[in-house]
Amino acid sequence: MNIKKAVITAAARNQKNLPLQVLVDADGQQKSALRIIIEEALDAGVEEICLVICPGDQGVYRSAIGEIVGKLSFVEQTEPLGYGHALGCAREFVGYDNFLHFVSDHLYISNQTKRCAQQLVEVASKESCSISAVQPTREGMLSLYGTVGGKREGIHPGLYSIDAVREKPTPTEAEQSLIVPGLRAGHYLCFFGMHILTPQIMTILDEIASRKPKGNILQLTPALNELASRERYLAYELPGRRYNLGVKFGLLTAQLALGLAGRDREEVLSQLVEVLASRPTA
Repeated sequence: MNIKKAVITAAARNQKNLPLQVLVDADGQQKSALRIIIEEALDAGVEEICLVICPGDQGVYRSAIGEIVGKLSFVEQTEPLGYGHALGCAREFVGYDNFLHFVSDHLYISNQTKRCAQQLVEVASKESCSISAVQPTREGMLSLYGTVGGKREGIHPGLYSIDAVREKPTPTEAEQSLIVPGLRAGHYLCFFGMHILTPQIMTILDEIASRKPKGNILQLTPALNELASRERYLAYELPGRRYNLGVKFGLLTAQLALGLAGRDREEVLSQLVEVLASRPTA
């Protein structure tokens, strides 16, 4: 499986400013969150990137990306019709190729020397199928993430065959249909915000859209659930962590994680100790 294209969705009206936030990356350089994500894709061997945006946002995104903007093409989601619709806007860019897909409001830090996207691309290339990165997530956070159910795939550590995909399930729904044998009690496999997908996903999105009344919201999760019934589709418990910029303290947590993973780790730790030491006592 050859992965040379990536699609990044950044058109959600309530989250479109998150990728523009500036953080200090692990290399000690100030960058927008979007640029950090794009560099993750480029390091994984991607050569072409499509950014799905709201109409009129191209200028501000160009400024946030900097000199590597020449590697990008932009597609506008003209109506706010959901995550699946946003991804479907890139169907012409994708064509008949497999592609890497990111959401734009997550950052990723690997537990290994290889970055998260590179690890996922390598596993997808070996398995020759669609694959979504997942992270064991406690039950109380199910309302934030798409969640998969399935079973371990052979003897490969961290690899699962997907039976079902549900969008932000309730704990009761998850307990009934999404328990994965071997996970710690009260934990489920939730999306990492990073996927390798075959062009079949675009066909499925078109089919689902054709069955809906015009103007209805089109989400991605039902299409991924359908994908699992049509072709081999795996989940990979990637050795790394996702940081959701859109949750409370999300930007702060992501910045701390980047600092602690980088060359300025000792300085960051020193400043944290000073902050904690200066807290007033009750």
